[in-house]
Amino acid sequence: MKITSVDIYRFSIPMEPFTIATGTMDHAQNVFIRVHTDAGFYGVGECSAFPMIVGETQDTCLVMAKEFARLWKGKDALDIETRLQELHSFTAGNTTIKSAFDMALYDIAAKHTGLPLYKFLGGQKREVESDITIGISSPENMARQAIQFKVNGAKILKVKLGKNAQTDTERIKAIRQAIGPDLKIRVDANQGWTFDEAVFALQTIAEYDIEFCEQPMRTWYDDKLPVLMQLSLVKIMADESVYNQHDARKQIESGSCHYINIKMAKAGGIHEARKIHNVAAEHGIPCMMGGMLESRIALSSKLHFVYASPNIKFYDMDTCMLGHLQDPCVGGVTYDGYKLNISDAVGIGADADEGFLERCERISV
Repeated sequence: MKITSVDIYRFSIPMEPFTIATGTMDHAQNVFIRVHTDAGFYGVGECSAFPMIVGETQDTCLVMAKEFARLWKGKDALDIETRLQELHSFTAGNTTIKSAFDMALYDIAAKHTGLPLYKFLGGQKREVESDITIGISSPENMARQAIQFKVNGAKILKVKLGKNAQTDTERIKAIRQAIGPDLKIRVDANQGWTFDEAVFALQTIAEYDIEFCEQPMRTWYDDKLPVLMQLSLVKIMADESVYNQHDARKQIESGSCHYINIKMAKAGGIHEARKIHNVAAEHGIPCMMGGMLESRIALSSKLHFVYASPNIKFYDMDTCMLGHLQDPCVGGVTYDGYKLNISDAVGIGADADEGFLERCERISV
């Protein structure tokens, strides 16, 4: 099956401003692609650029997408491993835009077999309930947000920290006092603390029953994680410290994490994400499915991946609920409260709304 052309869209989704330790975003800086084939159907892919984390912007993704499309034109869409290796041989990094091309190939492959993606990957459906994220603000504002989420039926809160360790402990205290003991709280420092701040914060907030902390320090302090693991009373989840299977192996073998957060924008898509998952599973390290600011299109591919990945035990799949002011997706994932479901449509089962695409910049290769 030959790739005939690729359509690339600047897929900007307006959203309520959202703040984490590394900055504030008011648009999801996404890219959407359709990889067309001579079989008469196309595969869809979407990625969400998060420059403060991965180092890619929407513009860099668009530039690289044109190069990738030229590499693939006329090639076999079903030879996934060879197509992806061509991208890696062409350029290092750029995992965000690579994830969109990876997603499109898996969509094509599943459609070719007439199966929903999760069945193509050998998975089966199970209950998936996401947390909901509270962005950084004052302790009082964050506590009010937590109460609202509790009223809305949330059972798991993910709290962004990392701006100031002392204030971070006050944020968690205020939230726990506001919501009571029943809801789970997990925290994400997004690399915001120094080693000493991490020790202080994690030892202090442990009394508030914290499920785990994601990425307490910058990745250049990875060598300090084994010591932090011994001093922390809260379990540690690696996020920005793990982009690929080799990062996962090094984190696990050095005793640097209890859990790993898998994100397509870091891994470069499903192909490498499966390898991370399998390495972690072999060592008894549970994983979480995370994300950037993707729409329900990419979220759908992630749910399929979760169904096929039994070692994913935690779900941070709330990106479409974090203030997206437009929904550019047709089909795909649906929410029942904070539980995710998807139909058995072939492939990923999601696509972009044509009306939304008409307002997007398009490049065809």
